Amino acid sequence: SEYEDIIKQISYFEGILSNDELCRKVIKDELADIRTRYGDERRSIIMHSSEDFNPEDFYANEEMVITISHMGYIKRTPLSEFRLQNRGGVGAKGTDTRDEDYIERIYPATMHNTMMFFTQKGKCFWLKVYEIPEGTKNSKGRAIQNLLNIDSDDTVEAFLRVDKFSDKEYVKTHNVVFCTKQGYIKKTPLEEFSRLRQNGINAIKFREGDHLVEVRLSSGNDDIIMASRNGQAIRFSETRVRTMGRNARGVCGMRFHEKNDEIIGLICIENLETESVMVVSEQGYGKRSRVETYRVTNRGGKGVKTIKITEKTGKLVAIKSVTPENDLMIINKSGIAIRMKIDDIRVMGRTTQGVRLINLEKRHDQIGSVCKVLSENNEEVITDGI
Repeated sequence: SEYEDIIKQISYFEGILSNDELCRKVIKDELADIRTRYGDERRSIIMHSSEDFNPEDFYANEEMVITISHMGYIKRTPLSEFRLQNRGGVGAKGTDTRDEDYIERIYPATMHNTMMFFTQKGKCFWLKVYEIPEGTKNSKGRAIQNLLNIDSDDTVEAFLRVDKFSDKEYVKTHNVVFCTKQGYIKKTPLEEFSRLRQNGINAIKFREGDHLVEVRLSSGNDDIIMASRNGQAIRFSETRVRTMGRNARGVCGMRFHEKNDEIIGLICIENLETESVMVVSEQGYGKRSRVETYRVTNRGGKGVKTIKITEKTGKLVAIKSVTPENDLMIINKSGIAIRMKIDDIRVMGRTTQGVRLINLEKRHDQIGSVCKVLSENNEEVITDGI
């Protein structure tokens, strides 16, 4: 009967499950049977579509904010999650970090941009923004070593956004400008970075004890301003820096008044009429100054004062070129972020200490990173970096 057949099947299966040797024999016999019946050559033909497949078609070109933590965790977050606040506020939770970790770099981009990552060892890697994992303001992100072929003992020191790699004329006429902690500067044609390789390419070499601080795009005729941690800045023409290959070390861009000083960043000014110089200190003070207050000199000088450094302001941590159409984003080391209108920060003299941009609630907190982003009221996409 059917009942007896079912009882026999149950007894048979229980016998298999209770005997490891018999269980392995049954699995082996069944796999051999499957191979005999279905192990013939593939009969279907796989053909690639004649139409070009572009992954960008699946992603809206939204504005994003990319963050990298000190321990190498990366994510992208929609810019719309960061709402405008008044200057001098305490900000809002901008990211969640692990113990002893903090946001070290913040960068604006759109989903279709190409991000160039420059490492401590002087190599360059690429990722499309949509290939970076998306996270909320409070998520930790993903280890960047899982996305790029970076050596385990290497770290990302700077990154650059390019949105026109497909425009051959743009690539031929623009340069990648590097600056290092010890004050060296190098200019290399963007075209030399246009051929992507999975294992990265050499981008710059360093002198002993030196490392990369910042990378910018330039048009070939920009004015360059380099700034130091002790509040000095120097302005010179980009034409004073000769073009070099990817394996070069660069030339001296700025010397220091004090031995304990170091470069914290540089900006490339293309439009003297619309752009101003924005500086931010580690205790959350900042200001805008007119470009013309920085006299043009030869590269290699010691520069002029760009902010009055006091115990209240702390050392200089960031310099940006901004326009009234930009917003400014600041994130501190405890993960608190604030976004404010550039127009809310008044233009002040070059040697002043500035005004409070963010109120650091924790006693030992400091500014982690600063960037300029697209204004909420401006639909034009920023294309020249932070």
